[in-house]
Amino acid sequence: MTKAKWGSVGLSLLIVIVLAIWMATGEVKVANDEAPERQESGEDQLTSVQVETLTASLYEPGLLLQGQLEPWNSVLLSAQVSGRVESLAVDLGEQVSQGQKLLVLSDEGRSAEVLRWQSRVRKLEADLAAARQLRANNLASESEVLNLESEIAAANAELASARQAISHLAPEAPFNGVINSKSVEAGDLVQVGSPLFQLVRVDRLKATAQVPQQSVGDVAPGQTVRLDLLDGSRLFGEVTFVASAASPETRSFAVEIAVENPDRKRVAGGSASLRVALPEVRAMFLSPAYLSLGDDGRPGVKYVNSENRVEFGHVTLLSVTTDGAWVAGLPDEIRLITRGGGFVSTGDQVVPVDTAEDGG
Repeated sequence: MTKAKWGSVGLSLLIVIVLAIWMATGEVKVANDEAPERQESGEDQLTSVQVETLTASLYEPGLLLQGQLEPWNSVLLSAQVSGRVESLAVDLGEQVSQGQKLLVLSDEGRSAEVLRWQSRVRKLEADLAAARQLRANNLASESEVLNLESEIAAANAELASARQAISHLAPEAPFNGVINSKSVEAGDLVQVGSPLFQLVRVDRLKATAQVPQQSVGDVAPGQTVRLDLLDGSRLFGEVTFVASAASPETRSFAVEIAVENPDRKRVAGGSASLRVALPEVRAMFLSPAYLSLGDDGRPGVKYVNSENRVEFGHVTLLSVTTDGAWVAGLPDEIRLITRGGGFVSTGDQVVPVDTAEDGG
């Protein structure tokens, strides 16, 4: 046999094999698409459908949001008086307590100013006491007494200002936190307003998110929130604030969540997925494959009622994952049609075959 003939025979065999495979798979598809067998019931031919009995249970739905994590407190500490940095009491990344001294600035004559005004106040108080004594004997006028009282008030104000300047020489931490940034070193000359440290509190965090207007009615202060972080770990918090008016740009409502972070995870400034726990409802867990659309376009499932007739129950989707779907809106117990639903319509009488009894 020539090479050309062998090539022709080979091509013919390949076509036969492809046709055989196509026909085989076509028969399998036809078998899968066939309706369940009909069974006689009196004079009627009834369709058998496979059913599975499902019972509702309590389920806690959740509202999923994308949020941003922030420190619970964050403040940039600045110099309140000018001076030279004599010493630093804390370092970058150090944990500090409320009231702890952070650094010391040079005095620059402020202590002497306090002493000067203290002496001035004492002198004026002595003059006032003498003037009042003279006034009692009609030897001094009322205006002299009032002038001395005015001078004492002004001197006391100057003394308070001088003392406050002294207190600013050693700024303290306003709350428990961590030194997140440091802008000065020992020996630096600072002016009023010069940045010194950034202090953040991260053992507690604040999560912020936006709630769509159609869901804001489901969110209220006090609800539990689960936060899924990018590294796979979780934190938990509580809703503390829900805005009363929507953002004009996004038409969504701002929400804030207080999040406990006892391990001080370094997540402030990052993002997280938020699940706001909503009130419990009775729901069923089933495969999304059993869901279909009704004539009105709403999702639902087909099930068999107590009279063995097909009903279509509308459902509310609470949660859908690759494992299954939680749905609400059905009776507490149904016989869900798991096979044959495509061949029956609402109101049809059928022969239900329980999955457990059928061994499926």
